[in-house]
Amino acid sequence: MTELFFTYMVLCVDDSFYVGVTNDVTQRVIQHNSNDDPKAYCHPLRPVQLVFVRPFFDVNDAISYEKQIKKWSRKKKWALALGELDVVHKLAECRNDSHYKNLDKENKLNPGKKSQPKLISTNSKGP
Repeated sequence: MTELFFTYMVLCVDDSFYVGVTNDVTQRVIQHNSNDDPKAYCHPLRPVQLVFVRPFFDVNDAISYEKQIKKWSRKKKWALALGELDVVHKLAECRNDSHYKNLDKENKLNPGKKSQPKLISTNSKGP
């Protein structure tokens, strides 16, 4: 029998999220809610509710996904908790001005204007 590992996310009483990895989700949530360790993150934030779980065959994959989710914005974590994967993907899109999807934004606003590359001076005397 192959052991499964799970990346899970719980919602704490203060509306923060805790993301972790376990091989027994039910037992882990029970531990979060009954933990007597005052140093534990969830201790003052009990009770917690399980809002997301994803199984993995490889513990390293579960840990990698946990680390990925921990870097996400609160909005993105909420979308994941709600199962709104289209929103998760939308929030994952780069919105920097230098992103390729935004490079031609000026021309979309001014359709008659053609895009011109920025010229880099090769003149040794300076620009």
